[in-house]
Amino acid sequence: MSALDPIELQVVTGALRAACEEMGAVLIGSARSSNIKERHDASTALFDSHGEMAMQAEHIPVHLGSMPAAVAAILGEDHSQGCSWILNDPFAGGTHLPDITVITPVLLDGELLGFAANRAHHADVGGRIPGSMPADSHTLEEEGVVIGPTRLDEPTLRGLSAQMRQPAEREADLRAQLAANRLGVLRLSELAQRIGARRLNDACGAVLDYAELRTRACVAALPDGERRAEDALEGAEGDLALRLRATVAGERLILDFSGSAPQHEGNLNCPLAVTRSACLFAVRVLTDPDIPASAGAYRPIELVVPEGSILNARASAEHRPAVAAGNVETSSRVADMVLAAFGRAQGQGTMNNLTLGDRAFSYYETLGGGQGACPDADGPSGVHVAMSNTLNTPIEALEREFPLRVLEYALRRGSGGAGAHRGGDGVVRELQALREMTYSLIAERRRHSPRGAAGGEPGLPGRDWIDGLPVPSKATGTLAAGGRLRIETPGGGGHGSK
Repeated sequence: MSALDPIELQVVTGALRAACEEMGAVLIGSARSSNIKERHDASTALFDSHGEMAMQAEHIPVHLGSMPAAVAAILGEDHSQGCSWILNDPFAGGTHLPDITVITPVLLDGELLGFAANRAHHADVGGRIPGSMPADSHTLEEEGVVIGPTRLDEPTLRGLSAQMRQPAEREADLRAQLAANRLGVLRLSELAQRIGARRLNDACGAVLDYAELRTRACVAALPDGERRAEDALEGAEGDLALRLRATVAGERLILDFSGSAPQHEGNLNCPLAVTRSACLFAVRVLTDPDIPASAGAYRPIELVVPEGSILNARASAEHRPAVAAGNVETSSRVADMVLAAFGRAQGQGTMNNLTLGDRAFSYYETLGGGQGACPDADGPSGVHVAMSNTLNTPIEALEREFPLRVLEYALRRGSGGAGAHRGGDGVVRELQALREMTYSLIAERRRHSPRGAAGGEPGLPGRDWIDGLPVPSKATGTLAAGGRLRIETPGGGGHGSK
């Protein structure tokens, strides 16, 4: 069979990308929870029959770079038309428990064409507190229902939802995930019927090879040599060191995290898939954004991450470490380090995770902040940077759906670092509880500022308050009726001397 010509390659690439985006529109439009329908905290992708990611939508970086591990977890199973899989276990293809992945095989005349997959952050998956993101968890089971790779039939869907808070909302969001995958199955099947199953398989391979070729060219354009970066996670017991040695050798990029802190008793632990995801995001920033967002773009990147470290946490029969913050905060720090090693100013470096809830509701959001300045432009303000890429929860939606009042939502003027180009400013978000509820805050960049580059100044660190009194960046407790929670997010670092 003849190879794809450049025009056919672009047509197939566009068809795969459009299908992924359409899957995302179905998921977001069908979901019930504000976290998915308003904040768009969900991601979609298509995989080939070998389990390689053929294309992803431009959704959540930490979801997409780690989703191949989820498909790999079910790749060797027996697959049948219409039989989907579900999982969230961080040590069996997941990231952290609120991120539930649904995978549906695509078959045509009994032949496996590939997989439609999506991942969505559910507002609650059970566990010790509403929102399933306790700041002080030590074991995975404290954080919610753990789902190993499981066939998702009707009894399973209802049974899992019943173990979580607001089961009707959980069930509705899972059905939205199934609907998104059905659309992906339809589009991939239509493409196979149009060009033939074998031709589609060859086309997916060509897209992967093309992405690899383009990425290798971008890496080769970087000066050879070794670069180093160090940073720290702000653990409750003290700072946890992270170290990176980045080596460019021709078309290869080796990212070595040897010397980073061992996994610890808190929840900043990162499964390897999440660390990989953060690295792939950073490399995508450093290379041409027009490269197809597929597994081929990741082939030139080699990772060295010691087992048992905080960036490659391991579970045992006796202990499954907590990971709630690893997916959101540790991943942000990994991306920061890779970008800093290549001379980029740092963004806010945190998702400022906030959960609020009681028996009747669960609310989760991440808050935007300042992005680092570029060599030729100021950093944007009030955006969800790096590993998040979600939207905010609009005030109208928040006050309509939850017992909350927004007292202030504004840019945190002057929080971006000075320089020839200024870092972006963070935001101020102050909420008032209309009845007693549980809160959990997981944030970073409170003790250490986002760094500038090339002489630029650092951004201001974040701050958090309850009723005018400072609270730690990782805190779980009770917010009284009338209580006020104020979050001031970090600004980005500046670039160049002013």
